[in-house]
Amino acid sequence: MAVVGAHMGGIPVVLVSATPSLETMVNVWNGKYDLLHLPDRHGGAQLPEVHIIDMKADKPERQHFISPPLKVALDENLERCEQSLLFLNRRGYAPLTLCRTCGHRMSCPRCTAWLVEHKNTGRLSCHHCGYFMNMPRRCPECDDCDSFAACGPGVERIHEEIKEYFPDARTVVLASDTTEDHDSLKVLLADIRDHKYDIIIGTQIIAKGHHFPHLTLVGVVDADLGLAGGDLRAAERTYQLLHQVAGRAGREALPGRVYLQTFLPGNKVMQALAGHGRDGFLEVEAAEREAAHMPPYSRLVGIIVSGKDEGLVTDVARELGKTAPQIRHQGGGGIQTLGPAEAPFYRLRGNYRRRLLVRADKNLDIQQAVTAWLAQVKI
Repeated sequence: MAVVGAHMGGIPVVLVSATPSLETMVNVWNGKYDLLHLPDRHGGAQLPEVHIIDMKADKPERQHFISPPLKVALDENLERCEQSLLFLNRRGYAPLTLCRTCGHRMSCPRCTAWLVEHKNTGRLSCHHCGYFMNMPRRCPECDDCDSFAACGPGVERIHEEIKEYFPDARTVVLASDTTEDHDSLKVLLADIRDHKYDIIIGTQIIAKGHHFPHLTLVGVVDADLGLAGGDLRAAERTYQLLHQVAGRAGREALPGRVYLQTFLPGNKVMQALAGHGRDGFLEVEAAEREAAHMPPYSRLVGIIVSGKDEGLVTDVARELGKTAPQIRHQGGGGIQTLGPAEAPFYRLRGNYRRRLLVRADKNLDIQQAVTAWLAQVKI
């Protein structure tokens, strides 16, 4: 809206970002936007060295998640009295709790999601709808007692591991559920800036916008986390988030180091981060999107049909599918409708969800086509 308003008023706009979106870069390549490049970091600070840790080769100890190279780097940083940040975009203690006896997984009754264990409250919580329950003694499936195992790490579990490795280090967890309000967050951030903590374990709340002068080491516990799932922008968003996290290291005179723990060391995101190759990454991403005729080279609309009655949701989605716009031009293009299929998170907050995707050429008025289509179906 700022761009539209400025265009109408003849006012120049400067969009500022270390991680511009692919849509913005396509506008630059097409000559629609000018590019102003800032080659150096503020105040003469150097970009951090980025190291890729292949988790298949450098395996952590059993039931642990910090690899030997990252553990050594943390130890060296403590000796130098410099701060370290461990980043994991996952709240709680463990993302999955299952029964060792029968394999039953504790899931949310209202969402297609596993319940996340929070050790400090002794609860299992759903991060999508807010449902929670106390950790049961017995498995609801096989009735075995004390048979539950925590699978995978959250920030609380990483904190536990760091306390085991470095008992004398001053550590803190920074996540949206560990800071009660804005004021307590402000105090905590000021304490980190004043070097009252040696090792910070944080989620994306700490990824961008913060300046910690003593912080020189960033360790990403699970760099592959954002790459899973069917999101069109998964690689782009993962690159942006990890680039922003890496940018917390070495922002003043002291040089910074970043360690990415990954099972996909050859992935284009990891290689781009290691080589500071943002533009090369965006060019590869753009070529892949163009070949698949996906945004920003086309328009994509998601239609979600959602409701408490699963049968009704299925019927309405099927009806929409029958009347969906399909216009094929000679040599490809036009409008194509995919689905209906189960939406990501088929059940959310007690609602069943099915999705249709409409892909159209950029020169078509997709809003008008969708409005006319939806008006035909009685819902």
